[in-house]
Amino acid sequence: MRDSRSGQINPQNAVSARGVRKSFGHLEVLKDINFDVPYGQVSCILGPSGSGKSTFLRCMNHLERIDGGHLSVGGSLVGYRERNNKLYELRPREIAKIRADIGMVFQSFNLFPHMTVAENLIEAPVGVRKQSKRDATDYAESLLKKVGLENKRNAYPRTLSGGQQQRVAIARALAMQPKLILFDEPTSALDPELVGEVLNVMKELVT
Repeated sequence: MRDSRSGQINPQNAVSARGVRKSFGHLEVLKDINFDVPYGQVSCILGPSGSGKSTFLRCMNHLERIDGGHLSVGGSLVGYRERNNKLYELRPREIAKIRADIGMVFQSFNLFPHMTVAENLIEAPVGVRKQSKRDATDYAESLLKKVGLENKRNAYPRTLSGGQQQRVAIARALAMQPKLILFDEPTSALDPELVGEVLNVMKELVT
């Protein structure tokens, strides 16, 4: 529980932040952040290494707890409910339900190494969304075609290039049909010659 002392959240925005603060010990990483992203808009957060970009993204899906302010996705507070000007953290099951609507693509792919590409894509839709395996597989096939990897459905991550693994990670995020997708420097771990293929997929998502 903590005090609620921030401005109004706009429920029409995909993301709204008001007075967001986050510290690690004595180091204040996020200082009174105010930020809005309307639905359908692509926004980029730029800054030097260590400036808090990844921390802010992780706060958007409650992988990190904020220390002050308000942060909402689709008009709903992330990780908290408000009552009598106090914020109360949600139960883990409630937080997991919110996270299901927020896709995230990490720097290091984070694919399940023991699963094929197709199995990586259907794991969450079947396990979390409770989709039928057939429906999840059909949608996964369409996503793999979208990212140009339909011929890799039965491959394991270790057999793919870095760029291919990151394209699978993007498709996996899309498989949950999220309201919001967060990209945490998705090309920083790639060799320079592989960056273009991932950026092209990202561009196609918003056209």
